[in-house]
Amino acid sequence: MLAISMLLISIFIITSINYIESENIELKSNNNFKYIIDDYSRNLEILGRDSIAEATQKVYNGLPVHNSEKQIKKNLNNRLNEKNDEYEKKYGVEISSQAISVENTDSPWKILLKVKLNVKKGNMKYSNIIKKNASIEGLKDPLPIAKLTIASGILTYGEKIHYKNAIAGYMLLHNFKSPESYIEATAPLYIKKCPYDPYIHHGDPGVLDDCLKNGYFHESADGSCYLCRLEGKGKCPHYGLEVFIQTHTLLKNETLSCSDHVVFSDHYYGTKLDETDINSLILDNSHRKKYGLV
Repeated sequence: MLAISMLLISIFIITSINYIESENIELKSNNNFKYIIDDYSRNLEILGRDSIAEATQKVYNGLPVHNSEKQIKKNLNNRLNEKNDEYEKKYGVEISSQAISVENTDSPWKILLKVKLNVKKGNMKYSNIIKKNASIEGLKDPLPIAKLTIASGILTYGEKIHYKNAIAGYMLLHNFKSPESYIEATAPLYIKKCPYDPYIHHGDPGVLDDCLKNGYFHESADGSCYLCRLEGKGKCPHYGLEVFIQTHTLLKNETLSCSDHVVFSDHYYGTKLDETDINSLILDNSHRKKYGLV
């Protein structure tokens, strides 16, 4: 009886050890699978931003983007395919993924990307729609080139867009007042979020000068969103952005107010904040109030 009891205890112990080892292996396998999915999901934000930047570069190469959502989805799917091959070689997993939408968000500084993701490794499967917000901060502003085209003579160097005669020619073509005021106008090249919020603080000493020096962009219900900027739309129904196009003129007469959505779409007039300053902004009353520059 003692021998039988010892045998049964031994069998129980061996069975328990095998079960625990099996559970540990399964747990480790599940954790590895979860890590792969989480790692892939984290990469989607970077891939999305790179896909947006690629669409912007297409504009800067002189090629129009007629449908920004479609173009970004195409760019993203190409990058997803490359990433899927990379993960298959690295982790031995089967991944299929597809960008299903590119959308505006409540913030004009971010674009929402939705990707359908399917992952399989052995008996483990995962399927879900992953949502990621990609930031546009630090990307080039595509609107000036998309609107006026590189044939207009726009140049970019340093961190500025140099309009040369492009805006003046555009204004002359549309019979706007004082097109010569916008000869050699400049604007920021890269999207930078203005830290002076609420914007009325631009009227505080030194704030406007710092804003212009750093080339900050501002939220605007009238300005166009980044997706529409890619398509050359100076105004759109979405919550968007505006930036000051800075003139460098001795002229003091009335001309287009210098917010970019006004120059490229709304077309109403303003005057210099400081008639004695060659670099003074040209603003209408509503923008003066918005930025505390009354």
